[in-house]
Amino acid sequence: MSDDPLSNALDAARGGRNWDALAALIAAMIGVMALLVSGYTAYIQRQQVRAQVWPYLMAGWADFEQSRIVINKGVGPAQVRSVEMLVDGKPQPDWPHVIAALGLPGDFSMNQSTINSTVVSAGEKVAILKLEDKEQYRRFRAGIERMTLRICYCSTLGDCWMHEDHRRRDQGEEQVAECPRLPEDRVFNE
Repeated sequence: MSDDPLSNALDAARGGRNWDALAALIAAMIGVMALLVSGYTAYIQRQQVRAQVWPYLMAGWADFEQSRIVINKGVGPAQVRSVEMLVDGKPQPDWPHVIAALGLPGDFSMNQSTINSTVVSAGEKVAILKLEDKEQYRRFRAGIERMTLRICYCSTLGDCWMHEDHRRRDQGEEQVAECPRLPEDRVFNE
């Protein structure tokens, strides 16, 4: 103990503890907790944004319009990265080849739209094939069991899905790490 009464009083009040070290420890714990809360908040915000830009492509048939359609039922745009059309498991490069692979005779009168390497907006419906003649549409539609349409698409955040539409199985939707780069002979150029 020193001879200074003020120092002696302060030492007695401190009880021999180092209050500065305790205050630094409490400040560090608060900082770590703030960092954890900040990280969790960023995670929740990313999940909310992910939900706000989620696309969901579906392929189907619009019989009244005599069309093969793709519709985005999600809430965000779908960036289409690849499209494949298979008949009996074999890739086809375009609609005339699909018709030939199905063994359908005649000159088909059709309108076509592409979705390959495009963006399908939320709620947008694209008729990728529209046949003008009802009888031709009926014959084409009869080959549904033999056709498989695969579409790989991504959200604006880079989350990707592979949609497969085939009547022998339920429509499939599978999240994938990224869309595959298809060899030229597998790309469907509708």
